[in-house]
Amino acid sequence: MLWRKMGAGPALVLFHGGHGNWLHWVRNLQALASHYTVFVPDLPGYGGSDAPMEPTLESLLELTVDTLDQLVGATARIGVVGFSFGALVAAHLAAQRQHVFGLVLLGPAGHGGQRRPRGDLRDWRVAAKAGDAAGLKAVMRHNLAAHMLHDPAHVDSLAIEVHTAACLQTRFHSKTISRASGLGALLDRCNAPLLLAWGEHDVTAEPVALSQRLSEGRRSCRTCIVEGAGHWMQYEQAEFANQLMLDGLAPG
Repeated sequence: MLWRKMGAGPALVLFHGGHGNWLHWVRNLQALASHYTVFVPDLPGYGGSDAPMEPTLESLLELTVDTLDQLVGATARIGVVGFSFGALVAAHLAAQRQHVFGLVLLGPAGHGGQRRPRGDLRDWRVAAKAGDAAGLKAVMRHNLAAHMLHDPAHVDSLAIEVHTAACLQTRFHSKTISRASGLGALLDRCNAPLLLAWGEHDVTAEPVALSQRLSEGRRSCRTCIVEGAGHWMQYEQAEFANQLMLDGLAPG
């Protein structure tokens, strides 16, 4: 499992989403590493990491926890931030592990609630297999606008480059896991201060209703809906999201 480490300060772990890699945080790393020692992996079956032993969430979590413990120690205090499928991974980690000083979940998967699709995603594999670079770029642009980013103007060359490389290297299938329920039960087991955030136009959820449902009865939970952002909020509204994450991890 491939991890990258940067910055200085308390340990902060970032988990990317499905069909992603560590560059889901490309517009956030510098800001976060100014305050924390950031540990950012390619999750098992993504990017440069080997696939887990079994194609299951349990196997992915086992490898993730084991390697993280080797890096920071099993009892080290850590902050944890997760995006989409990675937010579900983050919730599992926080439910298992003591000494989590802050948990931030961005557009979390695993809520089992309503989604708001903007249109069908196109199959990029046909163009990739044919070596059709222009066709592949067009498909990735369409899929980013349909699923990840709200404003088509934000589907820039960097977003396309990151998304294309991540999709081509994805070997773990998270879709069924992400669309199941169970997030609320995990959060019941988490003792860390919690921030839940969604982009205003996140297609994977109904942010207002879901924020109310998941925060109900949780005294240490805050929620935020980020204006002008789709699902990949920390890319589309990076400056706001960076401050949001820093605030969400700060004591009090």
